[in-house]
Amino acid sequence: MNAGDRLPPLEIPITRTLIVAGAIASRDYQDVHHDPELARQKGSPDIFMNILTTNGLVGRYITDHFGPRAELRRVAIRLGAPNHPGDTMVLTGTVEEVDGDTVMVRVVGANGIGKHVTGTVTVRVPA
Repeated sequence: MNAGDRLPPLEIPITRTLIVAGAIASRDYQDVHHDPELARQKGSPDIFMNILTTNGLVGRYITDHFGPRAELRRVAIRLGAPNHPGDTMVLTGTVEEVDGDTVMVRVVGANGIGKHVTGTVTVRVPA
């Protein structure tokens, strides 16, 4: 692995079930993550994914690539365009730094309306 290397993209269909299940699993019961009518009343066209689900999907993307021995050391993400049901988020990554067995990857997750998530993940991959 070298700086500049690109990870293969990962397409994640954004389903209503994924959004609701992620919210429930992370104990985020805000209505905008499960009730379409209340989400619309608050100005959103539909329910949308919470940050904890996004964080988990980013972690999955990295560990799927680096393997079962990969240890996430730092995940620093920022949300942008919301993930709504019926869209697809495509995660991409570029290696920014390599220091021994530790790699820093810049991650972007884009959907049909823009960048949903941007950030960096530091992962240790023991030999």
